[in-house]
Amino acid sequence: MLANDPSETTRRLLITPGEPAGIGPDLTVLLAQTAQADEYLVIADPDLLQARATTLGKNLRLHLVDAAQLAAEPARACAPGELRCLPVELAAAVTPGQTNPANARYVLNCLDRAVDLCLQGHAHALVTGPVHKAVINQAGIAFTGHTEYLAQRCGSGEPLMMLATPGLRVALATTHLPLREVADQITQPRLTRLLRMLHEGLQNRLGINQPHILVTGLNPHAGEEGHLGREELDIIIPALEALRRQGLNLTGPLPADTLFTHKHLDSADAVFAMYHDQGLPVLKHMGFGNAVNITLGLPILRTSVDHGTALELAGTGKIDTGSLDYALNIASQMRLPAPLETSHVQAR
Repeated sequence: MLANDPSETTRRLLITPGEPAGIGPDLTVLLAQTAQADEYLVIADPDLLQARATTLGKNLRLHLVDAAQLAAEPARACAPGELRCLPVELAAAVTPGQTNPANARYVLNCLDRAVDLCLQGHAHALVTGPVHKAVINQAGIAFTGHTEYLAQRCGSGEPLMMLATPGLRVALATTHLPLREVADQITQPRLTRLLRMLHEGLQNRLGINQPHILVTGLNPHAGEEGHLGREELDIIIPALEALRRQGLNLTGPLPADTLFTHKHLDSADAVFAMYHDQGLPVLKHMGFGNAVNITLGLPILRTSVDHGTALELAGTGKIDTGSLDYALNIASQMRLPAPLETSHVQAR
């Protein structure tokens, strides 16, 4: 079992590169070129990684391991140019930039192996590279995204998506919904559950003892006392008042057009936004390429890059490893959920 205090030991961080024809394998190869304090264990086809390293003109030495070794051995960092790899075999050969539905199951098999290792306590965290949702669905596999798949795989309820960049964290009440459906999802039970999850995640995962959370309104000017919508008066304010009575430090609802200013952000630990494009444009303007997706509400630690597969850049070397590097750094700093129980692992 891994220690809960990240400072106590070298951490084992699992990397799933995601879509094999995208830039996930490239990012993994490039990141391996520098020395790291933690063990980076990639779950992928070793031939894919070696081929991509050759394409990029990089040296790569892979140390293949199996699950039994990982259960018995402590984490250990690799030298520059080296990676430990848990092999998962591709179904078909890969050409950079050209997706193939035949490899859709491979992507999910890599995730499954990673989840098992985390749930069994043999890894500190999972860091995911970008996947291509469309090609997975083209293979006949119902797939809406990493977050939903991991929640189902871990036997969890609906998790909370929080994106972070230096100086700002934004969590979302709703994620990938058409705008006309957002208001129907803004309910008092939902806000209560997600704000508690955010509060506890900031405390237990990131070590912020008394987190201060700013909450946006749904409507322009936070409803302007009901003249621009009643969701603030009827739903959001009652939810916040009830949570304040339970000890949560919440400010809002605040108009989203003025919330993202130093006056408010300098004293806050996170922003809770009502929908995807209310909070994330500001965050991505501040830190695009240096942001990370942190999933709260899972029995494992998971972070992810904030970008897509960039198929047109695969194999070119014209990419920035900033988001993956930041995702690994954040995962390394996060505290393990306690306890990790193998009973969460679902039979396949």
